[in-house]
Amino acid sequence: MRKLVLAVLGLCFAIASGQALAFGGGTYFDLQKREWVTYGPGGYGGKSPVHRKRVRYNGPEKPGTIIIDTKERRLYHVMNNGRAMKYGIGVGRDGFQWSGTHRITRKAEWPGWTPPPEMRVRERRNGRILPAHMPGGPNNPLGARALYIGSTLYRIHGTNQPWTIGSAVSSGCIRLANEDVIHLYKTVDVGAKVIVKR
Repeated sequence: MRKLVLAVLGLCFAIASGQALAFGGGTYFDLQKREWVTYGPGGYGGKSPVHRKRVRYNGPEKPGTIIIDTKERRLYHVMNNGRAMKYGIGVGRDGFQWSGTHRITRKAEWPGWTPPPEMRVRERRNGRILPAHMPGGPNNPLGARALYIGSTLYRIHGTNQPWTIGSAVSSGCIRLANEDVIHLYKTVDVGAKVIVKR
């Protein structure tokens, strides 16, 4: 009974705050669909509202290159034979967008999250206390996979809020729905070139 009361109170908080609430048991309530979504094998937190698709690519970049178009809010992974896989992404909000050319320096499954000190200070000013470190898992904002970009603080990562794909919502990281970041992760090698355009 106590668990049920806590779950209902948590759900009420989530609805009131307009956020999805993720539970350690591997589920969260998707406010758009008005249903519980299960994480884990076969259920990674919901599909992207922007479906990935194979498209033509006739640019100069070699296969394996990742091109992030911040304005379009799309990520292109260049493939062979004049093709690219196109994904919907969430990008940095105003004041947190950036551009440059880097390489993927590391890959991680269900990564832990250590918010940078400046982010913790910024969020504390807004009345939100961030943890010094959050272990990987379904509640973690980095989602199911992360691709680390150069020596920057930024990553291409999953999210437990797939409805934010197509929006400018992050502090500079590039987010994909968990299903899409898992798909991308399997085909990207450490050392792959990453181009971020504004």
